[in-house]
Amino acid sequence: MSFSLPTQVSNFLLINTLNKAFLLIVHLDPDLLEIVLLSLRVTCVGILLATILGLGLTLLLEMRKIPGQGLIISILNTLTGLPPVVVGLLLYVVLSRSGPLGFLGLLYTPAAMVLAQTILATPIVAALSHAAITATGQPVRDTALGLGATEFQALLAVFGDARYAIMAAVAAAFGRVMAEVGAVLMVGGNIAHHTRVMTTAIAMEADKGDFELAIALGIILLGLSFLVNAALYTFQRMGRKR
Repeated sequence: MSFSLPTQVSNFLLINTLNKAFLLIVHLDPDLLEIVLLSLRVTCVGILLATILGLGLTLLLEMRKIPGQGLIISILNTLTGLPPVVVGLLLYVVLSRSGPLGFLGLLYTPAAMVLAQTILATPIVAALSHAAITATGQPVRDTALGLGATEFQALLAVFGDARYAIMAAVAAAFGRVMAEVGAVLMVGGNIAHHTRVMTTAIAMEADKGDFELAIALGIILLGLSFLVNAALYTFQRMGRKR
């Protein structure tokens, strides 16, 4: 069975595009490398801040009986599904020149992108970590207190026991913000050599018809997503084995 000429041409163009995309990755194209490194830098800083804030909030909720604690936990669970475009819109209003923090000059900078990803990731880390500690932490806390530990030392023991679940929460947050496009596009502006990350670059390059770079970035993004999900699966298995 023979293929029509248009189909053959289309297949050839697809194979040629994929080949060029792989060559960009193999040869470490400077533009490709710059975009990937900026994406990793923004996401890693955002996740680091989100981990500190999320675990700090979890520790606070566990140490003290705060009025409305159930409501706070419900809000955290709700914010795990916070729409990125809403975060982007709010930050844009706050950071714009006429906004309350406009004097900082953060709009259309990597710092604004880090802030957006931190806001998106913090509720995920806090909610999932708190759920893990609540589910399994009471026996560990009771044992530690029975052995003479202070309340704070008992909480540290609980956090240590739930470390794999906490690492899984961090991995889940990393996976979400790494693939996020709406918020970082609104506050970063997708400026070449300054705020262009993988997700925004894929959208722009595909719109321009530069499918080689878009596909190359897509392959790298899929690879990173696979690694994050593999880490998440590993942490979950390690947690279940304890």
